[in-house]
Amino acid sequence: MTETFQFKLLATDGKARRGEVSMPRGTIRTPAFMPVGTVGTVKAMYLDQVRELGADIILGNTYHLMLRPGAERVARLGGLHNFIRWERPILTDSGGFQVMSLSSLRKLDEKGVTFKSHVDGALYHMSPERSIEIQGLLDSDIQMQLDECVALPAEPNEIERAMEMSLRWAERCKVAFGDQPGKAMFGIVQGGDIPKLRERSALALKDLDLKGYAVGGLAVGEPQDVMLDMLDVTCPALPAEKPRYLMGVGTPDDILKSVAHGIDMFDCVMPTRSGRHGLAFTRYGRINLRNARHAEDTRPLDEQSSCPATRDYSRAYLHHLIRANESLGGMLLSWNNLAYYQELMAGIRQAIEEGRYADFMAETQEGWKRGDLPPV
Repeated sequence: MTETFQFKLLATDGKARRGEVSMPRGTIRTPAFMPVGTVGTVKAMYLDQVRELGADIILGNTYHLMLRPGAERVARLGGLHNFIRWERPILTDSGGFQVMSLSSLRKLDEKGVTFKSHVDGALYHMSPERSIEIQGLLDSDIQMQLDECVALPAEPNEIERAMEMSLRWAERCKVAFGDQPGKAMFGIVQGGDIPKLRERSALALKDLDLKGYAVGGLAVGEPQDVMLDMLDVTCPALPAEKPRYLMGVGTPDDILKSVAHGIDMFDCVMPTRSGRHGLAFTRYGRINLRNARHAEDTRPLDEQSSCPATRDYSRAYLHHLIRANESLGGMLLSWNNLAYYQELMAGIRQAIEEGRYADFMAETQEGWKRGDLPPV
């Protein structure tokens, strides 16, 4: 731990990078997966469990937390870390994704975004400055600029307009953030699926000399190969000595391939959301516990796993819980999924250190391809 925000590259293997982000609240081993704690909770998980699985950092959502319980209230209660009992770093997104996902409830202009709350219909305005103010009230360690995220496919002129506005908002966010020792503000590269816009956005953000850079506006409907093509353009335009964060990604395969393109940090709701719907991620690939083949299977998901949810509960019991809509089923599978994601990240980091990342990718993908154990 340090008193300042620092990023250090420890090893590279091709474009894959092994590093560390050091902050006053802890060290983030990269490549890192950040469990999503949208409203101050990683759904269906105790934060003690999340910590024990090896997560160095979690994510909170500025939009949702400003609605309830409210940023000012969280500040009065000692900040988000104290409120939720998480002493390690927290990254907060800016609310920009809701500009896209809640498009029917918002109005956007140069000043910022006016939202109609999905909770009670109340009207809120979020400017770049207000987004940074809210994240400061939450006392998050890594704060994201407000941006406009465009769903793909979209018209080129619309993608360019949103990218340019996001750049102007990044400048305003940098001024609002000021100098906060030990904390960081990341810019967000936009530009949709247009290479020249991605490069232009990345180079302009690089000129702002921020502590880190995110790639936004991907995993929003485009094929995986398009996402990877955009990383090929974007990553070389970003400074090698700063961390790179691919927002909202993704599947284990997305993560494996994005690391190979130079990405350091990830977040996604997929492991917990999938768990609540009966889907388990394992070294055998995805396993749907709703399927009848598991109804009398006394084997665990994976007897070699170090996670109790994966190792100690029978598939028959997990199948029963999911089919009966018992909350414990979603809890156990969320636990399994986050354990698998963190084990995957640990394997990625070790493979990069050992200079065998390509082999690790191939071995992992071969395990998924072979599939689950044969039915009993």
